[in-house]
Amino acid sequence: MNFSDFQNKVIKVKNLELPGEAHHFKMAPLERLQELKRSAELQNTAKTAAVLCLFYPSLKQDTHFMLILRKTYKGVHSAQVGFPGGKVEDADANLSETALREAEEEVGVSQNRVTVLKQLTEVYIPPSNFFVHPFLGITEHTPNFIAQDEEVEALIEVPVAEFLSDQTKIVQTLSTSYAKNIEVPAFKLQGHVVWGATAMMLNEVREILIKVL
Repeated sequence: MNFSDFQNKVIKVKNLELPGEAHHFKMAPLERLQELKRSAELQNTAKTAAVLCLFYPSLKQDTHFMLILRKTYKGVHSAQVGFPGGKVEDADANLSETALREAEEEVGVSQNRVTVLKQLTEVYIPPSNFFVHPFLGITEHTPNFIAQDEEVEALIEVPVAEFLSDQTKIVQTLSTSYAKNIEVPAFKLQGHVVWGATAMMLNEVREILIKVL
C-alpha cells in the first residue's frame, strides 16, 4: 500500500469511534479475560504501560508498521512479539509521551518525528497485571531503526497490505503461563506468531484501518 495514499486516508481515524473491547475479545486467549480485567479495576493494583503502533514508509514507499521480538528472559513476556513500549515513568507527562519515549528507546525512532493519531482501547494483561494503552502514530520519514540490545531480539517490519489480508488470522496451539497446549487466536506476520494482548490490540487496529482505507 503506497504510503502517500495511506497517509491521506488514515487521518480519518481521528474522528472515528473506536471498535473497542469487542474486537479485543475476538483475539483473546483467555475466556475469563473480561472478568479478570474488572477485578483488576476494582482492586486498583495494576500497573500502567503504553505502546506505539507506528506507521511509516519503507524505502520503496510502501506502508509498514513496527513490531519487536523481545529477548528471552525470566518473565511472562519472554521471547514474545509486541509493540515498542513500556511502563509509565514519573517524568512522563502523559501516556502518549510514555509510548513515544519507550519507542525511541527500544527502536530508535525520534519522538520529534512521530505524530500521534489516536489513542486506542486499553488492554488488560493478567499474567503481568498491566493495563496497556496503545497509540497509533505515523512518521513521514523512513526510520533508521536501532534495536535496544538489552530488550529487543529482532525488529519486525510488517507491510500493511500483508496485515490486512485474511490469511494472517490463524489459530495456534501454544503453552502459556496459565495453560498447556491450548488453541489461541493469533496473527501470523512476517513468519512470526503474534498472540495475546498484542493480537488483541492489532485486531482493533485492523478494524480501524479497514474502515478508513
